[in-house]
Amino acid sequence: MDFIKNNLAKINTTLPEHVTLVAVSKTKPVSDIQEAYDAGHRVFGENKIQEMVSKYDELPKDIQWHMIGHLQRNKVKYMAHFVDLIHGVDSFKTLVEIDKQAKKHNRVIRCLLQARIAKEETKFGLPFNEIEEILASEELAQLENVKVVGFMGMATFTHDKEVLQEEFSSLKTFFDQQKNTNTELTILSMGMSGDYQLAIENGSTMIRVGSSIFGARNYII
Repeated sequence: MDFIKNNLAKINTTLPEHVTLVAVSKTKPVSDIQEAYDAGHRVFGENKIQEMVSKYDELPKDIQWHMIGHLQRNKVKYMAHFVDLIHGVDSFKTLVEIDKQAKKHNRVIRCLLQARIAKEETKFGLPFNEIEEILASEELAQLENVKVVGFMGMATFTHDKEVLQEEFSSLKTFFDQQKNTNTELTILSMGMSGDYQLAIENGSTMIRVGSSIFGARNYII
């Protein structure tokens, strides 16, 4: 009966205070999110904007919604009035669109730049040098309704801890270097159900956990 509540409690007891747990609720029904909410959790992540919008409409308004999936620019407008943090920004054009839509709602939307750290070709993200160029650009400074507050990285889908360690630590090193010149960088989003403990050991301040909270996902094909 208290499956989700117990899973949340178990994970929370292992987390350092500085680490934020994003409960990844994609494909899960509103009832599951409500159960997690009733257990005290407030931060939820979705990877499809339409799904997140419909859940936002049905659920309590003090939930912080994070967009964690690959972002299509033409759909930003549907979530600009409520999204709390966008994890997967991988182009300057996307930042421009987020700024444009946020302005319509008189909001500043926090964003993470997605770094490409995985060896897999399918993973989205920017190489470190392109992230540096965006952060240093005058064009970014002109976007008043967007705030880049950190980085997100998705590691290779593997059980090889050495590979994961290398990928996580490379992003942490880069994050620390950039923080020296940009005090707004406070969030490093790394780690999911299978590897979040290793990610935290390597400096993650935000983890994205789904199946360890809600159970295995049922994908509708």
